[in-house]
Amino acid sequence: MDVPIWVWGATIAGILALLVFDFFAHVRTPHEPSLKEAGGWSIFYVVIALIFGAGLWAVWGHDHGIEYFAGYVTEKSLSVDNLFVFVIIMASFDVPKAYQQKVLLVGVVIALILRTIFIALGAAAIENFSWVFYIFGLFLIYTAYSLASASHDEEEEYEPNFLVKAAQKYLPATDEYDGNKLTTKINGKRLITPMLIVMIAIGATDILFALDSIPAIYGLTREPFIVFTANAFALLGLIQLYFLLGGLLNRLVYLSFGLAVILGFIGIKLIIHALHTNELPFINGGQHVELVPEIPIWLSLSVILGILVITTVASLMSSHSKAG
Repeated sequence: MDVPIWVWGATIAGILALLVFDFFAHVRTPHEPSLKEAGGWSIFYVVIALIFGAGLWAVWGHDHGIEYFAGYVTEKSLSVDNLFVFVIIMASFDVPKAYQQKVLLVGVVIALILRTIFIALGAAAIENFSWVFYIFGLFLIYTAYSLASASHDEEEEYEPNFLVKAAQKYLPATDEYDGNKLTTKINGKRLITPMLIVMIAIGATDILFALDSIPAIYGLTREPFIVFTANAFALLGLIQLYFLLGGLLNRLVYLSFGLAVILGFIGIKLIIHALHTNELPFINGGQHVELVPEIPIWLSLSVILGILVITTVASLMSSHSKAG
């Protein structure tokens, strides 16, 4: 089933409307959200995503409905892990709590733009080159290994990438924040504030996050519309989730390991699919390889949810025992 242009247009317009609403309702007036505010709006965005998924299920069928929910859960989980990096960046630049929502909203917009570009590139590659699934699968397995080997230490420091270093070196800047402004005037000279540097840092990390998330969801569905909407709804509400989780992030000690297992699982799933559609002449003479059956989407969703539940419960139990 091809998704009509008007459905794409209406969906994109709805997502943009939610982003604009987020700005006027939360970001326009700088403040640190209370736990009640963050929790309420986090639930709101999750409910919106679930309602959309239920509608997609009803219109497009059982299989596509499960694909959407599997993709949404995976992307939401990866977004939570990304918050670890955001916490480190915010702390490194000493961003005032009242202005962090603006930084996060800009990060969400940049992430949505980048992922849309990568989704289009991924769809074009899949359409023309079946062997791209080998690359996606191997990349996810490598990412899983890297994620499992890394640690989210509370004392971990942010290492500026070349974009941040270039901005700090070549752009005239001040060390003082001027509200949430990106530039300020001092002695008649226009200078950038640390707020702009922080946004550059967040935007640069979004590129790396997109490189992980797009191959992961293409391992669960081949439909660009589902890939886009699962990503978009996973990003919506990320601002509120940042403040809701707060110190809880440091207690999710096994989350990265759980996500590593999920990415490794999806990587293997992609390689199995690549073997089933194999056209590379140096593998089985260019013929399909069907030694292992493909993993059905319902099993993928069950595995993803199971791993997340186990790692979350284990993390909280471990943190509780250490605190005791």
